[in-house]
Amino acid sequence: MQSTIAHAAERKTFEIAINQVMRSISGSNRDKAIGRLIDLVEPLIKDTVPNSVDGVRAALHPGSKWQQWLFDVIDKSDPNVLRTFLLNAGYESAFRGLRTTMVNADRYNCNVPWIILFDPTSACNKHCVGCWAADYGNSLNLTYEDMDRLVTQGAELGCHFYMLTGGEPLVRKRDVLRLAEAHRDCEFNIFTNASLVDEEFCREVARLGNIVFSVSLESYEPEVNDGRRGDGSFEEVMRAFDLMRSYGLLFGTSTCYTRDNTELVSSDEFFDLLVEKGCRWAWYFHYMPVGDGASADLMPTYEQREYMLHRLREVRGFEGGKPIFAMDFQNDGEFVAGCIAGGRAYCHINARGDVEPCVFIHYSGANIKEQSLLDCLRQPLFQAYHDHYPWNENHLRPCPMLENPEVLPQMVRESGAHATDYVAPESAESLCERTTPYARGWEAEAERLWSELHPDGGQAVIAGEAARERAARIEAQEQSEHVSMAS
Repeated sequence: MQSTIAHAAERKTFEIAINQVMRSISGSNRDKAIGRLIDLVEPLIKDTVPNSVDGVRAALHPGSKWQQWLFDVIDKSDPNVLRTFLLNAGYESAFRGLRTTMVNADRYNCNVPWIILFDPTSACNKHCVGCWAADYGNSLNLTYEDMDRLVTQGAELGCHFYMLTGGEPLVRKRDVLRLAEAHRDCEFNIFTNASLVDEEFCREVARLGNIVFSVSLESYEPEVNDGRRGDGSFEEVMRAFDLMRSYGLLFGTSTCYTRDNTELVSSDEFFDLLVEKGCRWAWYFHYMPVGDGASADLMPTYEQREYMLHRLREVRGFEGGKPIFAMDFQNDGEFVAGCIAGGRAYCHINARGDVEPCVFIHYSGANIKEQSLLDCLRQPLFQAYHDHYPWNENHLRPCPMLENPEVLPQMVRESGAHATDYVAPESAESLCERTTPYARGWEAEAERLWSELHPDGGQAVIAGEAARERAARIEAQEQSEHVSMAS
């Protein structure tokens, strides 16, 4: 009881501080309020994103691109949405939640994620070329009770950030809103094609405040985007952007880059469109040859992957670039200490309830319809991730399937996990046969790039990560002991 009261009091303290900073930055002397904001944010992000605090201070100098970006976010976002995002994604997830997951990871000797992706449904109202969800049908769903139980158990372990994938999550729009209403201290990021976003829905999201969006978009040219996603899809996204912006909602994009579209989706024209429409971030995902009919020929070339590494860092640079935060799930491994799957930072739960290491790794030995979330996180496959990580010391080769194809089959075999693909289950050996040629060629390129980025071979990065993790765990344990004594 005492710990619950202490948690509520601490959250209220952060909320008051956030309100004060938001008012200060909205005033006439907003430059001076930036320092107060950084002081507030520092304890929230110092363990979540290594070396980030110094970077934030450098990025937000007076007149900088990122200072103007921040002012624009504050000026144009619904206050309830922005405040709730800072409280849930910042305080509950990145600060308190991260430390709670660390304590529980030590307590239960397993990985405990601070982000969970889950699929409310396998159904989708689109049939995009190359998307495995198009073949799933609409028969697989997590019930509302399944989702409510998942989020409740996740929050008890420290996870307050949930990403909804699919299928198309907004096929279950009413249940999504109901879930967000029931868990106001959690943040929900919906990966969506945006075709089902309407005014009534936006009004509810603004009222709740704890939902943000990552919208699928693959070109600034309507005919190119619609060639894969269906006629009218581009205009549906543009309409949704305008509607969400009018309600002050927070949103960005989600884009898979392939051999065919890499340069297009990273062009100035593409970013300029996103900025014009009010997008705040842009997620990029390296194409993975997973699912029925997947082709390794669609994977970006080594030259394209290297280009994306440099291009997205240029875009989000302190100077120049574009006022949008671009992230590369594959190439930004060094900022999150490599692979984050298997519960190390996140995991995925499909619409059948199978708990998988990653949205791209369709193998599991546990199901939330049959077991508690904690038991699912302690399944043998996740323990293999826990015990064998890291696969190597180069964070440009983070994945046990794409860049280390000898690792995934071994973990699946040793753990006795089964294939969970809905349509065409295949062995990990068969899957990794497709990625092995890519992995062998990329290894030399990745070693060269890693040496260029880190002439010491990355030892300073690795040592820094270890030191920060030790410090975070000590702090988390002290916090836990303090709460226990208060109870």
